[in-house]
Amino acid sequence: MRTFDFAPLHRATVGFDQFADLMDRILTTEVSQPTYPPYNIEKTAPDAYRITIAVAGFSEADLMVEVKEKALVVSARKAEDETPRTYLHRGIATRAFERRFHLADHVKVTGATHADGMLHIDLEREVPEALKPRRIEIASQKALEKDVVEAKAVN
Repeated sequence: MRTFDFAPLHRATVGFDQFADLMDRILTTEVSQPTYPPYNIEKTAPDAYRITIAVAGFSEADLMVEVKEKALVVSARKAEDETPRTYLHRGIATRAFERRFHLADHVKVTGATHADGMLHIDLEREVPEALKPRRIEIASQKALEKDVVEAKAVN
């Protein structure tokens, strides 16, 4: 496995610590990423997103969605069925899972719905007013000189 040294990146940039941490996290995770359950991430508006996870065979009581430390964690555990069943073919996987999504700054989970075997989780980015871009007017030198009041000597 390759390893990368990000020390030059830290020396040459200011304020990109989260980006460097993200690269470290991506490169140090396991090579085999989980593929169950399948999911989609879509952008529904300029600042809104929806994660859709296929959760066939799970009820709302079996599913858990929680946010902790800038991570959205979706997990499911099927309740044990007391009636013994004999399957000729079992193609619907109802095994327990945990899927994590790292949330960017100011992204909040606004709701979750379960319908037709799909779990929909709605997210919205709420950038505080202080962090939104604002225009700075540029004053000319002549305007500054008009505002200066000449001081007169007293005495």
